[in-house]
Amino acid sequence: MVARLISLKLVLLRNSLHRSAWQLVGVALAALYGLGLLVAAVSGLIGLRAFPVDLAEAVLVTAGSGLVLGWALIPLVAGGLDLTLDPARFAPFPLRLRDLLVGQAAAGLIGVPGACTATALAASVVTWSRGPVPAAVAAICALLALTLCVGASRLVASAASDLASTRRFRDAAVVAGLAALMLAGPALAVSAGRLEGGGAEALRAALDVLGWTPLGAPFSAPAAAARGSLAESGAKTVIAAAAVAAVWWGWCRALSRALVAPRSSGSRARSRRRGIGPFAWMPPTPAGAVAARALVYWTRDPRYGAGLVVVPLLPVALYAVTAVGGGGDSSVLEGPFAFVGPVCAFLIAWQTASDVSYDSTAFALHLAAGVSGAADRFGRFLALALWGLPGTLLLTALPFALAGEWFLFPAVLGVSLGLFLTASGLGSVLSAMYTAAVPLPGESPFKKPPGRTAQTLLVQFGGMAVLAVLVMPELALAVLAALMGERSLAWAALGTGAGLGALLLAAGIVGGGRIMDRKGPELYASLARSR
Repeated sequence: MVARLISLKLVLLRNSLHRSAWQLVGVALAALYGLGLLVAAVSGLIGLRAFPVDLAEAVLVTAGSGLVLGWALIPLVAGGLDLTLDPARFAPFPLRLRDLLVGQAAAGLIGVPGACTATALAASVVTWSRGPVPAAVAAICALLALTLCVGASRLVASAASDLASTRRFRDAAVVAGLAALMLAGPALAVSAGRLEGGGAEALRAALDVLGWTPLGAPFSAPAAAARGSLAESGAKTVIAAAAVAAVWWGWCRALSRALVAPRSSGSRARSRRRGIGPFAWMPPTPAGAVAARALVYWTRDPRYGAGLVVVPLLPVALYAVTAVGGGGDSSVLEGPFAFVGPVCAFLIAWQTASDVSYDSTAFALHLAAGVSGAADRFGRFLALALWGLPGTLLLTALPFALAGEWFLFPAVLGVSLGLFLTASGLGSVLSAMYTAAVPLPGESPFKKPPGRTAQTLLVQFGGMAVLAVLVMPELALAVLAALMGERSLAWAALGTGAGLGALLLAAGIVGGGRIMDRKGPELYASLARSR
């Protein structure tokens, strides 16, 4: 059974490379990138042998704890993608639990993550080859750490097999992962600034606590042995071994439940929603119906939210960068945080450039109902503006509220409104002329669809270039207001951004509506070919 699972995993890996030549090229490039990271990690671990014990322990405890935590979180993001490790798929077969347990563990080590983890943990033994006792403890703890990584990954996969199999949960997990990655850089920058300000003691205390937890104990025990604290080293090794035993016991129980009561492959009962949502309070007009339908998409379709995941995180990231560089709330207007409003306005409004593409074949409803192109364009903008305009106003005012200085607020608000309105109008034209390569309904919002990539990039970057020209008047007035200190120029920038943006929005809705009236069937044919 163990050999069968391993061979199945190898066959799946081999077949995944035969799907297309470009996929093979992508895998090769990813492997080269991973190999480069592995070489850097191994070189660093070997080099740590020459550094003091405390420094080596701090690095290994931090990186090792992140490694174990990453292995535990991977199934929540990629659950159901590996057919050899999905517990519920083995329920119909009369398999012994022990064989399945060992087989899944062995299959989990096959692949780039398992090979890289095993190699890096083996290199950590070199870090602690400062004597026979530290080296022996490091070898034992490296094996325990590897077993803990695999066991934690399989425990989460088995315990959350129902939850992780749903698309919405996987999408939410990916969004959370992207949020963590986006905030990692600012967090490190803030941490570095705090360390320079005397926060090293707190960090050292936190690492000491982490070294006594199951996450950090396998990586802290060799350091204790290198310092001569054999009792501490033994205690941390026992903690690591107990964590491995607890994880594998929990995995065994979760796997047993998954085999006895697997998740249902049929449709599940869903909670009944009351009312008709936005359709109840939107005006009973074609544009109102389109706006209500678009609002439903904005609240329930994860493909829409995935494109805007950066919006609530961008203020945090820009504030962290500005605070580290300037040193307080009084300097927030002197860094990139001052422009968070215009940037978020563009990110929100530019979604209109691909809104028809997200409809896919459901766009046939608009054609069959005889909705005019102008009503379609205005309805979609109305749904976006209901929450996008207040969000743009709040994000634009946030830096000035923190700084307590409102002199340039009208100028920056004019740029934000100009970007939002102009980008919405330009996007209304582009989405009526071209379809973009976007994930299909029901697919992961982070899936990269094949085809028309070159056209999509050309339309997107070309549209951004046109947008930059169209918002130049209010942007120039805002720059002049900042350089000359003229309050009248700041208000002129606000009036220009709002007025010119409204005119360009109206032109985009009318022009995009005429294009849609003329090219509606061709637009639908292009969407149908994308399925």
